[in-house]
Amino acid sequence: MKQYVIIVAGGKGLRMGGDLPKQFIPLAGKPVLMRTLENFYSFSPDIDIILVLPHDHQQYWRNLCEEYDFGVPHRIADGGATRFHSVRNGLALVEEVDAVVAVHDGVRPFVSHSVIRSCFDMAAAGRAVVPVTGVVETVRRMEHDGTSVTVPRGNYRLVQTPQVFPVRMLKDAYSADYREDFTDDASVVEAMGISVELAEGNRENIKITTLFDMVVAEALCQLTTNN
Repeated sequence: MKQYVIIVAGGKGLRMGGDLPKQFIPLAGKPVLMRTLENFYSFSPDIDIILVLPHDHQQYWRNLCEEYDFGVPHRIADGGATRFHSVRNGLALVEEVDAVVAVHDGVRPFVSHSVIRSCFDMAAAGRAVVPVTGVVETVRRMEHDGTSVTVPRGNYRLVQTPQVFPVRMLKDAYSADYREDFTDDASVVEAMGISVELAEGNRENIKITTLFDMVVAEALCQLTTNN
């Protein structure tokens, strides 16, 4: 079954403390976004990669691709006002409906191939799938009066990407009007009354949004190189 991945890269990098969008920041000598695309291409050279970028970032990206002699094949869609609209723009480039499509954060370069594979396999069976990891720290819930209470962490999971779906299912879901409670693709699909299933993620699959995340990412790159 044909596989697509929509890689969403619309961040402005404000939490990094600089003007360069976080997806373009060099990670071990190469922009984060390139490492993300390379990861999916190494998973399967046949995968159809759709990169969603704000229009005013696209020429900069093309310049980077030339500078780094970046050869991973991909198509570009315009970013939208929100992540919801960006994904919908990416979906417009997905031609085949009897296929599966993943939606992935551009600043998650460390998702494992085994996670990608298990999510695609589950989606190929007609299911909506998100990778998750367990919560290892104690969690407290804030109450309306300002107090807090410990909650059982075993009841919670941390959600990652790629979130993977049958194409027809995701296109139907994204035909809906935008709502503020659409925080990810799973929430859009759930609004149709479809249950979302969980796959085991990998802890290395961090979302690089802060300077601390970048330090961790550099260490992960070093570990990968050494191994």
